[in-house]
This record gives sequence, C-alpha cells and structure tokens, in this order.
Amino acid sequence: MTTKIIGITGGVGAGKSEVLKYIRDNYDCVIVTADDMGNEVKEPGGECYDRIVSLLGDDILTQDGHIDRKKMAAKMYSDTELVDKVNSIIHPAVIDRIRRLGNEARSKGEIPYFFIEAALLIECGFNDYVDEMWYIYADMSVRRMRLKNSRGYDDARIDGIMENQLSDAEYRAGSDVVIDNSGEFEDTAKQIDSYLGGENGR
Repeated sequence: MTTKIIGITGGVGAGKSEVLKYIRDNYDCVIVTADDMGNEVKEPGGECYDRIVSLLGDDILTQDGHIDRKKMAAKMYSDTELVDKVNSIIHPAVIDRIRRLGNEARSKGEIPYFFIEAALLIECGFNDYVDEMWYIYADMSVRRMRLKNSRGYDDARIDGIMENQLSDAEYRAGSDVVIDNSGEFEDTAKQIDSYLGGENGR
C-alpha cells in the first residue's frame, strides 16, 4: 500500500479541526497536528524540555516537573524577543518530528493516508514534502463569527491573529486542493469524499 501524505492548512476559524474530525471518523488514516507535536517536545525527556527550562527558568514547572503552559505563557507575555527564542527552539523540533513520523508511515505503507495539520505548513516549506496540500477555506465573516462564538474573541484580537497569517491568495497559491468550509458541513464532507474517493471509508 502507498501512503499518501496530505497537509491540512488554513487560517484561524476556518474549521480545520472539524474537517480533521470527519476524516478521522471516516477514513483509515493517521493525523498529526503541530499543536500536539509542540506539546510532546516540551514534555520531560522531549527534545525541547531542557532548553526551554534553561531559557525560562524552573519556576515554569509544576511540582511533578512538567512545563506549566499557563506559567510559560505568562513569562512570554509581551516579550517578543523571548517568544522568538522559544519558537526557534520548538518549531525546528516539531518539523523534524512530523517529517520523521511521515517518513515512517511512508516506509511502512500500512495506512492509505497520513495527514499533517499546521497553520504554518506552507511557510515551513512542506509543499515539497507532502503529496498534496489542502487549504481549508471559509469566508472571512464566517471565520469571525466562529471565533467570537466559540472562543469569545473580540474584533481586535481576531484582527491581530489574521494579520500574522497568510492571505487567502497566498494560501490558494500554495495549495493543491481548496475545501470550502463556509457553509453546512454536509457540503464540506462531500468535497472531502470527492478528493479521497470514499474507497477507504470505514
């Protein structure tokens, strides 16, 4: 069996998690997300644990020696230089881990699909790695409504996040497939099935 590696990207509020849940529930696949990998590399014994603790200090640790995400975030708050330093530690480790897992899946050939989800896939050069790049698209008004309803974000916060992400044109230029997730999810599911063919549905 040949394992197809598919990247899933898109702006905040586009509904990538919803798309991945449908894929996970209906197809034989493995899904890795940058967020999950980022958490794993910060665990004790992980690739980034010692360097982050050395950079931020022991006071970000819980009693059992794990990194407390809230304490870590508080320490980095408003310190862009520190944020950059932490990202320079975590991002390369996450990229290496994702590529290693993808390579293992390819060599074993035990699953039809291996999905990678990350907001920065295109920026991190994954176009040359994946077999297909999928852009999960949603209208700007829909994305704003979702972020306000599900996360309680205000317009200023939404604007700040979106300004730091690729534009719609940039996402489209860097992608092989566009999934429009602006409307009813039933329509989104039909688009997914049309690209995956449904032959590996459970």
